[in-house]
Amino acid sequence: MPDLPEDLRRALSQVARAPQLLVASDFDGTVAPIVANPADARPLPAAADALAALATLQSTNAALISGRALRDLKILSGAPGDVHLVGSHGAEFDADFLDAIDDAARARLAELEHTMTSLARRYPGASIEVKPVSVAFHVRNAVPEDAQKALDEALNAVRDWDIHITEGKAVREFAVIDTDKGAALEQLREQLDATAVVFFGDDVTDEKGFKRLTGGDVGVKVGPGQTLARYRVDSPDDVATALGYLVSARRG
Repeated sequence: MPDLPEDLRRALSQVARAPQLLVASDFDGTVAPIVANPADARPLPAAADALAALATLQSTNAALISGRALRDLKILSGAPGDVHLVGSHGAEFDADFLDAIDDAARARLAELEHTMTSLARRYPGASIEVKPVSVAFHVRNAVPEDAQKALDEALNAVRDWDIHITEGKAVREFAVIDTDKGAALEQLREQLDATAVVFFGDDVTDEKGFKRLTGGDVGVKVGPGQTLARYRVDSPDDVATALGYLVSARRG
């Protein structure tokens, strides 16, 4: 396993002494490597085992906060029931979530699906992912010279609609309600009475989570790019190492 940067190791050692600790992570690109087919994504065994172990420790909670639909996150992550799961960029916390979506939002979602499906057919390799409150337009497998054009056309197609747009890596997501990983992280903090939070993320959508962190928290950016996180690692393997280190430090 890779070594952790010394400053991150010190920060994790300190936060591991928090009275009530919440350890949260994005899924894709953090505990699970990015793959060409989103349905093939699986967490690294070491990362999954560490998250599960953290969830069993006294005064410690573990969570995954993902852009994935909650139903898909449950299946792909394989996380045990004591790991908190939040899907759709913070919109899905529980099974009763869909009851809160009104008929107008459902109609917009159906229209979104139709519009994005038609557009994806025009760009080889482009695909859509339909979630309970959003449609994600993916171009990771599209012809490189077409990828940005397809994303821009998807945006133009719904520019005047009453929807919320989230930018990601090779994806643009269109939601019929407002969602926010930062708000979800804060809600978990409050519900679980966490005195400190550790949050791992790799995408631009995770920046809203990093923005909510306070002085005693630890934010870890995975991979390149500008970030509000104080610490950075290179890959999901590093995340697995950091989670394992937290398990050992928390037990100690």
